Amino acid sequence: MKKHHGQSPRLFLHSCLTSQVFPHPGAFLIPYLIALVFEGLPLLYLEMAIGQRLRMGSIGVWTSISPFLGGVGIASMAVSFLVSLFYNTILAWVLWYFFHSFQDPLPWSQCPLNDNSTAYNQECVDSTPVNYFWYRQTLNITPDIEISGSLQWTMVICLATAWCVVYICFIRGIETIGKVVYVTATFPYLVLTIFLIQSLTLPGSTDGLIYLFTPDWNVLKNPQVWLDAATQIFFSLSLAFGGLIAFSSYNPEKNNCQRDAVLVGVINSITSIYAAIPIFSILGFKATNNYNSCRMSNILSLTNYLEIGDQNMTVDNYEQMLEHLNITRPNEVADVKLRSCVLQNFLDQSASGTGLAFIVFTEAVIEMPGSQVWAVLFFVMLFSLGLSSMFGNMEGILTPIRDLKLVPTWIPSELVTAGVCLISFLVALVFTLGSGNYWLEIFNSYVGSVPLLIIAFFELIGVIYFYGMQKFSDDILFMTGKRPNIFWRVCWRFISPLYLLVVFLAYVVIQAQQHPQYPAWNPDYVKSPPNAMASVPTSTTAMISKHNNGSRNYENFRL
Repeated sequence: MKKHHGQSPRLFLHSCLTSQVFPHPGAFLIPYLIALVFEGLPLLYLEMAIGQRLRMGSIGVWTSISPFLGGVGIASMAVSFLVSLFYNTILAWVLWYFFHSFQDPLPWSQCPLNDNSTAYNQECVDSTPVNYFWYRQTLNITPDIEISGSLQWTMVICLATAWCVVYICFIRGIETIGKVVYVTATFPYLVLTIFLIQSLTLPGSTDGLIYLFTPDWNVLKNPQVWLDAATQIFFSLSLAFGGLIAFSSYNPEKNNCQRDAVLVGVINSITSIYAAIPIFSILGFKATNNYNSCRMSNILSLTNYLEIGDQNMTVDNYEQMLEHLNITRPNEVADVKLRSCVLQNFLDQSASGTGLAFIVFTEAVIEMPGSQVWAVLFFVMLFSLGLSSMFGNMEGILTPIRDLKLVPTWIPSELVTAGVCLISFLVALVFTLGSGNYWLEIFNSYVGSVPLLIIAFFELIGVIYFYGMQKFSDDILFMTGKRPNIFWRVCWRFISPLYLLVVFLAYVVIQAQQHPQYPAWNPDYVKSPPNAMASVPTSTTAMISKHNNGSRNYENFRL
């Protein structure tokens, strides 16, 4: 297949960076950085180098190295296709929230009226307006995965719009992407900077930053944390998807791929930390609000039950007054059934994944002055980042299709791209069902973890032991003017494969010890909570249950 050999290296680097900057920072910086150095950067360098040298997509590269490795390319293509399904579903949700961000007040800031317009919707009152807008008005979610529900046509329209945008960006191939990424790569940095300045002025932001940068050494003993860090590296650097190999095939043969790999990896990590600061500042702000609300609820209960004057007990002297009452009136205080108000617990209970964007951040935006402006900026940024992430996934699908000549050459590339987008849209319709969010969470948990570990492991084995370390080093000498140093060679041959193998075995052990479960929205939970939860005030209990092997176990979530 003919490649665009004149492709600008800077444009290539820009395209790669926009696949990496979808911020998903975690509180595990130490394992993340270790995984970056010994897993991420070596694999990133390897994929860029092999794609640039062999000038093909993922399937073509691995088939040319050995017919036995053709399955690695097919697996990369399959994972890219599957991941693109739920990535674009998230973009559909972002569009839905974006369209509603222009309303005043924001629709998730207050409960809607009931059918008779005589009171607020009871399901919303029992939960929170933010939760209700997400679970009921956006997803119209079913009680469990066994009840599929019907297609949510508003989500179908948003999903179709998202795929149309992706098609427009790919209509002219890499040239169109090159123009789009200059916007999608730079605009998020501008919005993140604006959010950074605003978030640092919020009360409680300092607590969020302390929470981010304070390592919990006990947590690091948990193998799941290291598995999460390794998996995060794959998504963060778009490794094993095939997109990087495809992008590299457009690069000039004499391009310095080692420089590109290091720059992309370092800039990605800096961006993740930079994005983590406003994110955790806002999480600290929300946790502080929940913490103060918890204490105010306890103050109200104490003043009513113990007949304490309204002015005697405040948030500022709550701890001292509570300690005094526990000494002077312990039996009466015990009868009040006070809630546990610990700031650390509220920080620990912050939502993640889709909950982070569509529950935590939307609730935090409500508290900001000019909330509509912040909501619009936030969801435009999310759409920009999500669209950028789609570029690598789609290129990991389209390039192998062209390389393998799966469609006749007389069919225009625009029509091939349209066909892929249409098929993807039709398959992704399952996520617009009432049970779609359950399927998406399960899909996300399994599609983007173990398959990537296995693909990356065989990529290393294929290049180092099938293609040959000496031949690969000679290729890098031809492309960059110097051979890879001892660090890269040791990582490729020993450290990186061993790291991936250990992470994979840890994953198998963890999965063998756990029972599959998923969070489910249960509108009847607050009306008749189990006895163990009866003492929890219903106004602060999220209506979420966990389903495990067909039985229903209820667990309280702070959202």
